Amino acid sequence: MKTAKIIIDTDPGIDDAMAIFFAGLSDKLDLITMTSVFGNVTVDIATRNAMVLAEILKQDIPVAKGHGYPLVQIPNPVSDYVHGSEGFGDISAKVPNSKALDIPAHEYICQMINDHMGEIILCPVGPLTNIALALRYDPTIVSKVKSIVIMGGGLHSGGNVTEFAEANIWNDPHAADEVFAADWEVTVIGLDVTQKVVCPHSDFSALTLDAPIIGKFLEQATDFYIKFYKEAAGIDGCQMHDPITVIATIHPDLFTYEYHPIQVCLDTNKVGETQISNDAGRRAAKIAVDVNVDAVKKIFFNTIRTGF
Repeated sequence: MKTAKIIIDTDPGIDDAMAIFFAGLSDKLDLITMTSVFGNVTVDIATRNAMVLAEILKQDIPVAKGHGYPLVQIPNPVSDYVHGSEGFGDISAKVPNSKALDIPAHEYICQMINDHMGEIILCPVGPLTNIALALRYDPTIVSKVKSIVIMGGGLHSGGNVTEFAEANIWNDPHAADEVFAADWEVTVIGLDVTQKVVCPHSDFSALTLDAPIIGKFLEQATDFYIKFYKEAAGIDGCQMHDPITVIATIHPDLFTYEYHPIQVCLDTNKVGETQISNDAGRRAAKIAVDVNVDAVKKIFFNTIRTGF
């Protein structure tokens, strides 16, 4: 029985695809919509890719197109060297049969939260631009969401695009700081835990045997992803940033947390760094600092294997 409604704000992206497939196939999550944002790819490609993933799932999941650039800073280049020019490694671009909704993502997020008060898990796994705009559009959503679980930052880990910054926060640090300043309890699934969950190619090739459609898609996409990790970090596998974040929405017990108010560095060479804030007016965030690696990997692969 599906027990939780979830909105994924996403910039697909290979690990975004993993997260979306997991949410769509979980027997506990009801993926009621997706909203797109720039980041791994442009917002136009992200919107298209979200619709393509919904069609692979054979599910009618509405997609609302989001913002295409940061609130303040000049946009960083897209991460095509990580995810490929079309977002899914060497997999060619596909044209979806569906169309995006005729409403901006931040407005649709607010509409859905108001329509389902106390029921929505908001799960951004890209830059936080749409979420900051939603807070500006309707500040009351902070008391109406069930929870917000963010993939971004890192408390003790350092960064993955600079020495200090994680990619999602770095791509729009001003938006992230607004989200962390809002009066809601935020759960942060950052590099402290996502870098610990590494899956080799053999995990995905084995998945193909049991889930030929989604397994084959992920096996092909992660060829590119794993090559990046091997060349950039010497890792024989890929880190599972976004799917681990979605798993945290329904299995919070698999993580260990610290509680601190968070601010984001907005200038200097540390721009995008998530830092403990001394601002007494900021609510403490729930920040994951450790994870049961074997358990989350088992949950991910078993859900894909048995859900389709």
